[in-house]
Amino acid sequence: MMEYSRLGRSGLRVSRLCLGCMSYGDPSWQPWVLDEEAAQAHFRHAVELGINFFDTADIYSYGVSEEITGRALKRFGNADEIVLASKVFFPMTDRPSRGGLSRKHIVQSCEASLRRLGVEAIDLYQIHRFDPDTPIEETLEALDLLVRQGKVRYLGASSMYAWQLMKMLSAATSGGLSRFVSMQNHYNLLYREEEREMLPLCREEGLGIIPWSPLARGLLARGESLEDPPATARAESDQLLHARYTHPADAKVVAALRRVAATRRELPAVVALAWLLSREGITAPIIGTTKVAHMDTAVRALDVELTPDDIAALEAPYVPHHVIGH
Repeated sequence: MMEYSRLGRSGLRVSRLCLGCMSYGDPSWQPWVLDEEAAQAHFRHAVELGINFFDTADIYSYGVSEEITGRALKRFGNADEIVLASKVFFPMTDRPSRGGLSRKHIVQSCEASLRRLGVEAIDLYQIHRFDPDTPIEETLEALDLLVRQGKVRYLGASSMYAWQLMKMLSAATSGGLSRFVSMQNHYNLLYREEEREMLPLCREEGLGIIPWSPLARGLLARGESLEDPPATARAESDQLLHARYTHPADAKVVAALRRVAATRRELPAVVALAWLLSREGITAPIIGTTKVAHMDTAVRALDVELTPDDIAALEAPYVPHHVIGH
């Protein structure tokens, strides 16, 4: 059964699982992306399961994901219950002023996202990355303007260093501007560097944590070893998967996950998500699905309570990694 939680200290209540919509859009963008017809069953089933939190971005299929997401949620969801999230930062073209977090790009991108999504306001508008080339005050003032105009209801951030997030939070507070209510960061059993500074900062400042890639782009869902052939079309063609998860210790973490899952007679994906959901401050991992059954697997994790011994076994093989995903 679906569970719900406040997003940080905000009054926004979201499902404990968020459906990431990068998998739905234009297959010419990435070969594993599902087109609109194939995506319909995923949105319908998500709503049936009680998922009310959906995350997309303008860069996903260069806007097609937003279009598909907007139409599907109108068809299957209740607008008063849905929490719709999108993101801004990455350039949609190689032309000037089409990327980053300048006032111009933020405002224009938000207006374009609103048109593609077919809504009057985006519930959670997130900066997709930190922009070192734009003054923090300019970015925050542009985001605050969108809130005051009613085009955006809440603001969120995504992968960056903790000191960068703290600077932005401090500047928003001192300037009387809208603050971020959430952090969407890279966090899973294979990548735990966020535990050093980012997670404690979010807990202290009251930001909800909505990790992306909770299953390490599918590696933690695999029941076989890392040396075996990829099990899905995405795994075969996903270059970021092969670039990010190459540390020698990763195989030991996957092996530990398989042992705990076997002991509990559960799927590795269920155990990996249950571990993530058990971490303090985690609001809703963002799950991506290319098969409807993936969603049912994720929901099962809500009912799994790991023991201290399980958690210790899962965490023991981890070693420090280089920072990735910013």
